[in-house]
Amino acid sequence: MSTCRPRTPTPQGVPPMTAFFAGSGIGSLAGAAFLIRDAGWKGADITIFESQPIPGGSLDGAQRPEGYSLRGGRMLTSDHYECLWDLMKSIPSLEHEGLSVYDETLRFNERNPAHSRARLVDANRHIVDVSSMAFTMHDRLELLRLTEATEETLGTSRITDWLSPAFFRSNFWLMWQTTFAFQPWHSAVEFKRYLHRFMNEYPRIETLAGVKRTAYNQYDSLVRPLVHWLVERGVRFEHGVTVTDVDLRDDADVLSVRGLELRGPSGVRTMDISPQDLVFIQNASMTDASSLGTMTEPPSQLTKVHSAGWALWEKIAQGRPAFGRPEAFNASIPESWWESFTVTCRTPAFFEKMESFTGNQAGTGGLVTFRDSRWLMSVVLYHQPHFVGQRADEWVFWGYALHPDRVGDFVPKPMSECGGADILNELAGHLNFDRAVFEGATCIPCRMPYITSMFMPRARTDRPKPVPARSRNLAFVSQFVEIPDDVVFTVEYSVRAAQTAVYQLAHVDRIVPPITAHDAKPRVLLDSLVKSFT
Repeated sequence: MSTCRPRTPTPQGVPPMTAFFAGSGIGSLAGAAFLIRDAGWKGADITIFESQPIPGGSLDGAQRPEGYSLRGGRMLTSDHYECLWDLMKSIPSLEHEGLSVYDETLRFNERNPAHSRARLVDANRHIVDVSSMAFTMHDRLELLRLTEATEETLGTSRITDWLSPAFFRSNFWLMWQTTFAFQPWHSAVEFKRYLHRFMNEYPRIETLAGVKRTAYNQYDSLVRPLVHWLVERGVRFEHGVTVTDVDLRDDADVLSVRGLELRGPSGVRTMDISPQDLVFIQNASMTDASSLGTMTEPPSQLTKVHSAGWALWEKIAQGRPAFGRPEAFNASIPESWWESFTVTCRTPAFFEKMESFTGNQAGTGGLVTFRDSRWLMSVVLYHQPHFVGQRADEWVFWGYALHPDRVGDFVPKPMSECGGADILNELAGHLNFDRAVFEGATCIPCRMPYITSMFMPRARTDRPKPVPARSRNLAFVSQFVEIPDDVVFTVEYSVRAAQTAVYQLAHVDRIVPPITAHDAKPRVLLDSLVKSFT
């Protein structure tokens, strides 16, 4: 069994080592936890800089004056996410004494098993029979060819370069696309990685039985207990502070950080960084430049000029190929954006009608996708309450649309021009529900211009390694680093990047949990083959 190497005591007269994290997303929070748990660091030697008033990054969730809002929720499974669950087994639940966050999540899912009965709904409000993937033999052969191609062969190609137009009308594609938010023009490499990483989910894609949910939204269930654990151990959070530049010394054999430029409430300041200190940079974020609307107003259309994360990565990557190419990901908003929306109901009418229509109690079904929607809209009803402190007379659900630039079926304008009231009208139209089911409800739309930018076609070198070549004390922790075989747009990816970076820079003598090779298991391969021919 591997062991953690204890941190070497600082010699007398030598300043203690310190670590700094730019951004407080799940990657930074996990990195700080791994430094404490596995590298033996003191929490007081770790500082996390965050521009926002609360930590958590993309794993957000908050009560606003008009209702609840969250940008989204990441899919979790118990059969994958080796690094996330390795961490969460060490973090105590805030709700159940004696249980870890991992234990709490497993118990919640045992009591609320997922089994979607209404994955796709057609224009006539009929639940589509999705027991068949609706493949032709041509579809099967093309999909097999893509699945077996090497990443070198796939290169910077798009999914459409490998699959014919008919494939994108199959039940499989509609379910896979809306489960993971893929678009046909996205990277063939990323699509292939997903097919392999989640091959054991493929035979049950129509029920989403493999998906696991947290008891509350992921901010309350994952971020809050993790932050509580870090604060208890002395980790310092400096909110309202943005890292705007990094002073790098690039010698022949070593690249090291010597200083940070920080912008905060009192202005711009610089901080010296010693060679033995560690710096972890969140190079951009999928939720950078996101914006919220209201019931009457659409979200503002922000771009990377409103994002400090993209600006920092572009600045430090200039002239440094080992730091990646941010322009591969942020150059085409039309190909990387969509909108989500959070609805707070004040009566149970909508939930009751949806439960009757779908056959699923709230929290047991998956995404309900309106197959023929011009917006390609999906909604999901959570187990209630979905927020800590949520009132008994409030019901919260979430939805999103992959084509918000298109004119709606029931609202004569694009989703991008809609406030929350328009979105509720569109949703009621697809379900043929009386608009009265939303009496008193509030809908908060959210525009995210870079939400699937990680899926953009890219070369392997367009993403830096968690620890770039020759780096002494700098690491990248984000969705935009290169981790062989793992898949972006997951909580796991950020946590794996953090664990990899911490173990390498802090010289931890412990193996990063390996990716489970479900795609190499004979039973999974057989079940997937059978599913392809149903």
